[in-house]
Amino acid sequence: MEKVKNFMDQESKKHYFNQEQTARIEAELEQFSFLQKFHEVFSGGEIYLVGGAVRDFLLQRPTKDYDFVARKVEAEKLKDFLESLGTVNFVGKHFGVFKFIPKDWPLEEPIDVALPRNDFSFQTGGYRDVRVEIDSEMPIEEDLKRRDFTINALALNLSDKKRYFIDAFGGLEDLNNKIIRAIGDPEQRFSEDYSRMLRALRFACQFSRTQHDQSDWQIDPKTWESISRNIHHLNDVQTQVGETEEGSTIALEIEKERIVPYEVIAKEFLKSFKADPVKAFDLYEQSGAFQELIPEIINMKNCPQPERFHSEGDVYTHTKLALNNLYSKEFQDYFGHQAPSLELILSVLFHDIGKPETIQTPEKNGSDRIRFNNHDKKGEEMTRKICERLRLSSPDKVGADVEAVARLVSSHMVCTNRDIPEMKANTIAKYFFNDYYKGDDLLKLSFVDIMASIQPNGKSDFTNFELMQKRVDEIKNLSQSKKDLPAPLLNGGEIMEEFAILPGPQIGEILNAVREEQLAGHISTKAEALDLVFKKLKAS
Repeated sequence: MEKVKNFMDQESKKHYFNQEQTARIEAELEQFSFLQKFHEVFSGGEIYLVGGAVRDFLLQRPTKDYDFVARKVEAEKLKDFLESLGTVNFVGKHFGVFKFIPKDWPLEEPIDVALPRNDFSFQTGGYRDVRVEIDSEMPIEEDLKRRDFTINALALNLSDKKRYFIDAFGGLEDLNNKIIRAIGDPEQRFSEDYSRMLRALRFACQFSRTQHDQSDWQIDPKTWESISRNIHHLNDVQTQVGETEEGSTIALEIEKERIVPYEVIAKEFLKSFKADPVKAFDLYEQSGAFQELIPEIINMKNCPQPERFHSEGDVYTHTKLALNNLYSKEFQDYFGHQAPSLELILSVLFHDIGKPETIQTPEKNGSDRIRFNNHDKKGEEMTRKICERLRLSSPDKVGADVEAVARLVSSHMVCTNRDIPEMKANTIAKYFFNDYYKGDDLLKLSFVDIMASIQPNGKSDFTNFELMQKRVDEIKNLSQSKKDLPAPLLNGGEIMEEFAILPGPQIGEILNAVREEQLAGHISTKAEALDLVFKKLKAS
């Protein structure tokens, strides 16, 4: 992080920037044309950029999340002012925030503009279970103290020509030291909103992976202890009792509602694993979040594997190694440095989730060795259930393609098949040239899985993977793009017209046979394809 170099007023917690930093701030603020107009309309008003945007500015991270707080301005006048410059949606009693989209705003995400407020939590742990009191005269420091973490309780003053930001809770020091710390008493902060616990894990993952020096962020010990103590509250429910009237009968209607919706959990979970899968894996295990949300992953611990193929250890250890391999030099040398897709990350996480459910051992089952028959198909079933349970497809813009993840898990053994040389070209095309199976991700999943399968000699056996890669490359070389499948040599209409055949199952069988010979490299022209059809019809 670029440290603020100029002096700090200890009395008011004001931090002033040097000339270079001020210039960078001004460049950032040019996109907010409404700020100049705000000062023209509200001569005595104050406006601050607050929260994550200030944090990201100091960390030199890109952001699309802009929150402003306006002081000494009446709510109705602020609303009228914003509506004159764009569209406004008021987020009701729970938050008291104007969602503002200026006419010249280039981003999809709206700007949040709010008045200073106090949140009085009902201490249920639900982020909506609060009473909000708006006070336009409230000092900005009072507004900041209701936030979650010190690094988010920063405010950049936009009303003073000499730019400074306010840090009332030590957020700057925590940014410099790469510490995620709850404001005040973490027990109270988390009881106000239990999803903040997962947010702390997410920040630790996001900031560590995106920092230029790749250094590690840590969660403050007191904050971490509180997370570990309270993580079970993620599954808390509250009972809603109502009345329904059916004719002359009044019946009680009882509904149970999650305090922390799965949709909120899904958003934090996916952002964490997208940012840094290995660190997320560790933090979710150590905090107890896996035990509460995905106990199936904990079941992989102490699930033994045959030493002949997996000297690295149990299924849990193997899975963590596979996740780590996504960022290995070997993986990047082979596939490039593009960040892994969310679907790939989740398929690596879940690829062996079915092993504890399918394990057979010589001692218990009389098998010749430890076996996991059909663990890929069982894993597909379990993956789909886990993803649906956690609503992993639900978060806007960051949701996962659950079906794609399940199919990757189901087919992750294809590159270890011993019969790869005999596999039909159509079968290989189905797996690796079809968006349904996400062929590129399937190769990557197979690579990290094999790399994490360590033989007693300390090496991994890529023999079958290399055979599969060779078959895939042979098919790629049939097309001019060297990437996609070549266009079919014939279609059904041409076959029916050329050979006077009526529509029916026979047409599909012939097309499959022609396509197989084409993808196997045995034929490459329409004439050769027609000759093949002639021979097949004659033979039949």
